[in-house]
Amino acid sequence: MELKLEGVSKAYPTGTRALQDVTLTIPKGMFGLLGPNGAGKSTLMRSIATLQDVDSGTMTFDGIDIRQDKDRLREVLGYLPQDFGVYPKVTAWDMLDHLAQLKGLSQRAARHEAVNALLRKTNLWEDRYRRLGSFSGGMKQRFGIAQALLGNPKLIIVDEPTAGLDPAERFRFHNLLAEISADVVVLLSTHIVSDVADLCQHMAILAQGRVILTGHPLRVIDALNGRIWKKFVSAGELEEIQKQSEVIAVRRVAGQRLVHVYAEHSPPGFEPAAADLEDVYFHALSQTARKQ
Repeated sequence: MELKLEGVSKAYPTGTRALQDVTLTIPKGMFGLLGPNGAGKSTLMRSIATLQDVDSGTMTFDGIDIRQDKDRLREVLGYLPQDFGVYPKVTAWDMLDHLAQLKGLSQRAARHEAVNALLRKTNLWEDRYRRLGSFSGGMKQRFGIAQALLGNPKLIIVDEPTAGLDPAERFRFHNLLAEISADVVVLLSTHIVSDVADLCQHMAILAQGRVILTGHPLRVIDALNGRIWKKFVSAGELEEIQKQSEVIAVRRVAGQRLVHVYAEHSPPGFEPAAADLEDVYFHALSQTARKQ
């Protein structure tokens, strides 16, 4: 079971080329799609979810031609978009029961059993009779996952699911995503690098509508080891370093500027730094920008 994209392209009437020859093979488990805002991630997610058409290319999932047989894909799809609305005066249980009926769960007893199981799975059982308008951001995201899991989907798409969540809710959400990805394909689209580092066995980076890097997170990190250097700097030093070296990240550590640069050999005054996925991400984006 895998999701396969070959040569997928999409341009909007404004002339914006949102996707350019995207080719990916996404196996069972959690797959992270990283990219800055405007990279084309949401366009790709919506296209896979059959909410819009692409201009060219093929998309298949488990023998289903997504472009030609949208209804078959929807039968096995669970989708949590970046922005989704709820009816604020409806309780979580009533809303999930209604969505289950729309999903085709027509038998009352089986439907109620599925709804109850999902509310427990997403840790919303104690709040099942609360109105959705009173839910916190994290609770709404967990409800979003509950509705995406209706009907036991084989392909689950989650678009920017942890944006705006506090650390405790992000931790709960991570555990939930890790649990549900064991037997299905979960495509996680995000600009939060740590989400991919924590959760995904496979990943890709998308920039300006193109795939610029793919691989296993640990392997792509290992490929940078020995080429990342760090130094605490002042504002004036940073400007000069940017002229001389490939600066890939500037972070604040205890109020000080910590700069990471990419180089084959240590620049003067720098010391080795253990590479991480943020270094991979920013280096890939930097290399792409240099080619423009």
